[in-house]
Amino acid sequence: MMKPFVRIGYILACCALLTVGSGRAWAKTDLIWWHSMPGALGAWIDDLANGFNSQNPDYRIVPKYQGSYDASMQAALAAHGQGKAPHMVQVFEVGTATMMAARDVIRPVYEVMAQAGLDFLDNAYLPAVQLYYSSLDGKLLSLPLNSSTPVLVVSRKALAQAGLPPGQVPTTWPEVETMARSLLKSGYECGFTSQWQSWILLENMSAWHDVPFASKQNGIGGIDIELKFNSPFHVHHVEKLASWVKDKVFVPIGRRDEALAKFLDGTCPMLLATSASYGELKASTNRDFAIGMLPYWPEIQWAPRNSIIGGATLWVMNGHPPGDYTGIAQFFQYLSTPEVQAASHQRTGYLPITRAAYSLSRRQGFYEGNPEAEMAIKQITLHWPTENSRGVRLGNFVAIRAVIDQQLDAIWAGKVTAQQGLDEAVRKGNELLKAFARDVTVKR
Repeated sequence: MMKPFVRIGYILACCALLTVGSGRAWAKTDLIWWHSMPGALGAWIDDLANGFNSQNPDYRIVPKYQGSYDASMQAALAAHGQGKAPHMVQVFEVGTATMMAARDVIRPVYEVMAQAGLDFLDNAYLPAVQLYYSSLDGKLLSLPLNSSTPVLVVSRKALAQAGLPPGQVPTTWPEVETMARSLLKSGYECGFTSQWQSWILLENMSAWHDVPFASKQNGIGGIDIELKFNSPFHVHHVEKLASWVKDKVFVPIGRRDEALAKFLDGTCPMLLATSASYGELKASTNRDFAIGMLPYWPEIQWAPRNSIIGGATLWVMNGHPPGDYTGIAQFFQYLSTPEVQAASHQRTGYLPITRAAYSLSRRQGFYEGNPEAEMAIKQITLHWPTENSRGVRLGNFVAIRAVIDQQLDAIWAGKVTAQQGLDEAVRKGNELLKAFARDVTVKR
């Protein structure tokens, strides 16, 4: 018979061998996720990772903040060339064409899910979201994470001060002008302002009125495209905005999200803003506001159509062990569940993304207490997207937006006419598109 102390030693040795032989069962595989969400949204990202990690014995999502969207995307592409790419990177919608062109660098979501053998329905997403991030044959290329669309926000306090109905939100551009002038007469120094002027005042206005921003379905149908936003419609729209700048009916404030601060401090009582601002609006002291859809020009008989999205998706990077992609697929399946999507929507103000998450939020009574949060969803699903309202997907889009912003600023300042400014933006933008097409052709 084996002596007691010998038996104990034998058992411990066997346990040690089992531990070594099944190391993967005791240690999770890290999956690195680069993102561009600071502050409160960064905490949301961490919670998404922790929620998955707590349920999964084999994989651990490790979020890492990498700065701005553009910086993170460029860093991820560079890291791939060095063999140091993350497993996933959060890329804004402006970078979609760039990521699609990097065919050897990325792995499409539909392939990741199919290889893992997991059920995944591309058409589970809201049409405007799914169609934008899919190939022409409807296959999802990246996983929608945070999508937004612009809306019109109005201060109820300001409306009351101007003797206007506190819940009244203008629906057309002439109504916006009338309300803005009433607000100016009541003592305000600004009628309305706007965040993200290229995205809201040009890209979304094109989709909202079913007018092309660029050829070939706004770039979704190919890379040999030309910009179209110097049409008579666009010139009339921008010309009108420029005329309002003189009277402070419209006060341009920055190129990105700087205008939100002027609404929150009460300077500008009307704001064209991303729906993703909803959480910040609710948390502010100036929380008594109403939200409406984007204004449209009533002379365009078929308007409005649907607005288009902003935000970001998760792109999967190539170059990792095969087993890692099983973990990524499981994480994506977790992110796509109605419960996770609905909770994210209600917490952040981003769109619920999937139909099931929208339905769940309704059943939970979220919109009864937060009716303004549903306006963006109604607007983006107002009609099925057309070729002009599916989205704008351009190569070198970051640089093109910079050109547009430069010309819009010159128009607002009266240095050039609307026609001159838009013509110049189209000319320079087309040069950037041709350069992108040449680069893609060479890489192929």
